[in-house]
Amino acid sequence: MSTKMKAAYYEAFGSPEEKPVKVGELPKPSAGEGEVLIRVKGAGVNPVDAYTVRGMLKDAFPCKFPLIPGWDVAGVVEETGHAARRFKKGDAVFAYARRPEIQHGTFAEYISLSEAYVAAAPASVSIEEAAGIPLVGLTAWQSLFDAGKLEAGQTVLIIGASGGVGSVAIQLAKNAGAKVIAVASSANHAFMQELGADACIDYHTADIAVDIEKAAGGPLDLIYDCSRGDVLTKTHQLLKQGGYLVSITNSKPERRDDVKFQYVFVEPNAPQLEELARLTDAGKLKIHVSKTYPLNEAADALQQIETLHTKGKIVIRM
Repeated sequence: MSTKMKAAYYEAFGSPEEKPVKVGELPKPSAGEGEVLIRVKGAGVNPVDAYTVRGMLKDAFPCKFPLIPGWDVAGVVEETGHAARRFKKGDAVFAYARRPEIQHGTFAEYISLSEAYVAAAPASVSIEEAAGIPLVGLTAWQSLFDAGKLEAGQTVLIIGASGGVGSVAIQLAKNAGAKVIAVASSANHAFMQELGADACIDYHTADIAVDIEKAAGGPLDLIYDCSRGDVLTKTHQLLKQGGYLVSITNSKPERRDDVKFQYVFVEPNAPQLEELARLTDAGKLKIHVSKTYPLNEAADALQQIETLHTKGKIVIRM
C-alpha cells in the first residue's frame, strides 16, 4: 500500500494570484487513536481557504508547512484507529476539518480526523454537494441560532445572501419559521427566491434602508452580515431595541449600544452536522454547487473564491 498521496499544498504564504499552491505527493496519513482515515471524494472551497494562503490567519492559528488548505470534506472511511467506534470502513461521511493547528487540510486524497468531527453524510445528494455543506452549514446554524437566537415569527435580514453561507442561512431561517429579507445583486434574486427568501433587495439600491424597512414591515429582530460591503453601515439602525447583530466578516461593526452583537468564527460540531444532514435528506436544505474543479486546479479554485462573487459553492473533486 502506498505511503504517499496526491495533495494541493504550499510552503510559504502568498497571494492566490501568485499561485503558491502546487500539487504533488505528500506522506499519506494514518488513523490515530480515536480517528478515522477518510478517502476524500470532495472538498468544499471557502473564502477562508484563500485567506489562509495569504497568511491572514497565522496570528489566530499556528500554521505548519507544507500546508494543505481546505476545511470542508466529504468522502469514505478508509480505516479506523484504536477506540474509534462510531464509523466503519466504507461509511460515507462529511466533516468540518478545522483543527487547532493549520496544516493537514482537505485538498488531498486522504485526511485523518478525530471521529468527534465527523458525521454520516446525507444519502440523498452527490458527494460534491455533501462536501459543500459543513463549513457554510455550521456557520449559518451557529450564527442564526446559537448567536442570533432566531425564532419562528421573527424577521431576519441576511446581507450577502447569495453566497455559500448566505444561501444556507436563507433556508435554515425559513425552516425555522422566520421571515427572510435577502440582500444581494439583482442577478441573484431569482436564486434567492427559489431558496425561500420572502423579499430580495439589490445592494446597489440607493435607498436600501427604506426598501428593507418596507419589506420588513417593522423593526428587524436579527441582521446577519455575510458580506464585506457597506450595506450594514446603511441598515444597522433598522434593528429593534435588544435585537441581534451577527457578523462573520467584521468583528467591530458600527452598531447601537442597545443591540446584542456577536462575531462568529465557526466551530466543529458533529451533532449540528447530523441535523444538517437530516434537513438535506428531508429536502429542506439544498447546496447549490456552481462549479467543480479537479485537484490539479486547486489554485484556480482559490482565485475564484476570493472574488467573493461565487453563487453558492465551488468544490474540488477527487
